[in-house]
Amino acid sequence: MINLKKSGLMLVLVFLVVVKTFSQSLKDAENEFNKMSYLNAAEMFEQVLKGKLSDSEKQSARLKLAYAYRQIHDSQNVERVYRELFSGGSQLSSDASKVYLYYAQALASNGKYKDSQEAYDKYAQVELADKRSGGFQKLYKNIETLNKNAACYKLDYLSINSDKADFSPMYYKNGIVFNSGRTEGTGLKRIFSWDNSNFLDIYYLSDINQLTASASGLGGADANKLKSRGVSEGVVGSDEYTAPTANDTKTVGTFGGTNIYQGYGYNENPATNTQKFSKSLNTKYHEGPMTFTSDGKKVIFTRNNFNNGKFKTSLDKINKLKIYSGDEKGTGQWSNIKEVPFNSNEYSTGHPSLTKDDKLMYFTSDMPGGFGGTDLYVVQYNGGTFGTPTNLGSEINTAGNEMFPYVDDRGNLYFSSDGHAGLGDLDIFYVQLTDGSKLKGKIKNMGTPINSSKDDFGFIADGERKTGYLSSNRKRGGTDDDIYRFTRECDEKPECEEVQVIVFDAESKMPLDNADVSIVIDGKTEMKKTDTNGTFKICIAEGKESELKASREGYLSNTVARKQGETTIDIPLTRVTEVGVDSSATATTDSSLTNGSTTTDIGRPIGYQGINTGTAIPCSTTKIIRGRVTANNDKRALTGVTITLKNECDGSTQSFITGVDGRYQFDICEGCDYTIEAMKDNFGSRGNKIRKLGKSGSKIINANLSMFEEGEVVAIDNIYYDYGRYNIRPDAARELDKVTIMLKRYKNMRIEIRSHTDSRATAEFNQKLSEERSKSVVKYLVKLGILASRLEVNGYGESQLLNECADGVECTEEQHAINRRSEFKVIQLK
Repeated sequence: MINLKKSGLMLVLVFLVVVKTFSQSLKDAENEFNKMSYLNAAEMFEQVLKGKLSDSEKQSARLKLAYAYRQIHDSQNVERVYRELFSGGSQLSSDASKVYLYYAQALASNGKYKDSQEAYDKYAQVELADKRSGGFQKLYKNIETLNKNAACYKLDYLSINSDKADFSPMYYKNGIVFNSGRTEGTGLKRIFSWDNSNFLDIYYLSDINQLTASASGLGGADANKLKSRGVSEGVVGSDEYTAPTANDTKTVGTFGGTNIYQGYGYNENPATNTQKFSKSLNTKYHEGPMTFTSDGKKVIFTRNNFNNGKFKTSLDKINKLKIYSGDEKGTGQWSNIKEVPFNSNEYSTGHPSLTKDDKLMYFTSDMPGGFGGTDLYVVQYNGGTFGTPTNLGSEINTAGNEMFPYVDDRGNLYFSSDGHAGLGDLDIFYVQLTDGSKLKGKIKNMGTPINSSKDDFGFIADGERKTGYLSSNRKRGGTDDDIYRFTRECDEKPECEEVQVIVFDAESKMPLDNADVSIVIDGKTEMKKTDTNGTFKICIAEGKESELKASREGYLSNTVARKQGETTIDIPLTRVTEVGVDSSATATTDSSLTNGSTTTDIGRPIGYQGINTGTAIPCSTTKIIRGRVTANNDKRALTGVTITLKNECDGSTQSFITGVDGRYQFDICEGCDYTIEAMKDNFGSRGNKIRKLGKSGSKIINANLSMFEEGEVVAIDNIYYDYGRYNIRPDAARELDKVTIMLKRYKNMRIEIRSHTDSRATAEFNQKLSEERSKSVVKYLVKLGILASRLEVNGYGESQLLNECADGVECTEEQHAINRRSEFKVIQLK
């Protein structure tokens, strides 16, 4: 819902004819920006930045371009423009704090939580007064805490949705009333200049039983896909929580104001017919969220500052939002439309919500004296008479925006916020209140799949939260917001704080598996053991402090006290000095290294955790080959890996079993080829080839190894294609030869060949081209003796780009070439 939400509550109403002409003048772009015509401004700034500008003009234009994209909620382009701004290396102005905040929020909206965590850290360094960063940084260390009840909820995309904004449902009699930007009839369409969207009206479905699910549901077991992702982890849009990359071909995205959903089943006419709620309530401007008294005879609703034909603005010429009330006159008829007494031309009020006993009303406002952009307020209501509004205070209201309040039968207050730590943009939160305004317990994030990395708001439900409705602009919607129905299918887990415990080597920072950890809570002790990632999770009752003691063979024990609210506990362990290793020794020269110790990158001796089980063949001149074995997916060190080194000159072999640091080392002879293989249960490896080693050059050769597990996607190095072609180039053939060797070593391995294109040409052409590229890879492997039954073929077109080079983005040929690639996914390992 672009209008009443994405800019807080401040609106400018400017009428546009739908024919647009743009000048490439910077002044013209800035004029559109100052008029808050953000979609037009964004298109014009993009053109202006292609011309010649001074450094200061370019920085100013990029800052305004990013802000314009932010206002129309195009988070992909917000991220892109800020990256361009930062890569320029120029000094930012005194408003740099807002830039880092907006960048952090865009990254979270795009599902890039690790990058967002870093951006919030920078924001915290330049904006000490705003305490929001700490909550987001803590959450993004362990984002899966919001996934604990995901399997309990099922979400359905509903048949009343159109290809325009549909949001904020509210119960009314036997049906629901909601807001929509859909259009009816013909004639000149009035456009809201902010993002060139339609003005909003109130619509009504008289029988709630007519609602059906319009597409496959969301949530349930599929919700477990949510993971903590960084820049290179996962693909935006690969799950139901994040929108895909905006693209001007038929790739589903969320670029405001452009109907890129055409062809994907998003129709202007919904499957379930609805009607305009009331001609006496709907006007030619915006009507927004509403609430009704328990008997349905009074309505309280949001509208632009327009009543009885009078259009009013603030002193700075902005038409704000106001709350109005009306009395039922008959079916579909409402009379006595009037303002509530605490409205003002100088600030906005909106999003009213009455309690079930009609005694209190909650609403949203940016009136002076608040804590952030928009705050939540409560006011006493007595049969049409209002008291004095009270701000709900700093525990609920933040430096960000709180809005869309709703109170259920049990007095739980639900609201949306971008100031409390969440998955991105607006998240839905709830809290119990006493006396209408005092908190009883903590504010809780509803978690997935109720929340996503996009805007989630307009929540309504029964008192037990077994069923209800919400609004969201997540990827399954149309060009804007849509209404979803949720159903809770199981009991939620008891209220507790999920805590992630990480045990690691204090010096190397590598995770330690099989560490014993005792957790003491209220005098009771529970034992846990870390997994291969050096971690485990435990749910600790809210308000409880605890003590954790970690121990592991070869390390000194360490005890850490956990404070209330901490969701990630780091426990470093210090290694006991090993026998035979002088921890005070000075750095050794390369030629004096022996099995069992080596130098680190900074030249300090460390004890190897592995065991060399072979003997090197004597030779006159030797070198050292060393490296580290890590997991392909998360780069963690792998312990217990058998590394086998074969001398191709005489067939002799050496073996080394890695320890917790994943490192290995061998002495080798000059003048010979060597092959290295890594073996570990439930893991695979492509191995490595060391070509003839001359007597010149470094005495130390670094050869790191990566191992993969079943189900992982592994890049095939240097498999790139010429533009528009799918033939195997000679450089690609050499890499496919290595894949062939791997498949012959793992006799039962089955893989999926996955090919990709860059974003040039149409999506249909790129999809077909990627499929042809996968087929050419399979054909090559079969020619080398690999059974076709072990190979599956898939093409992904331009849907999974590795960089910013989407449609409309200027990139070099080298940048485009990175996206033209093939990779394989391990379907079966053994």
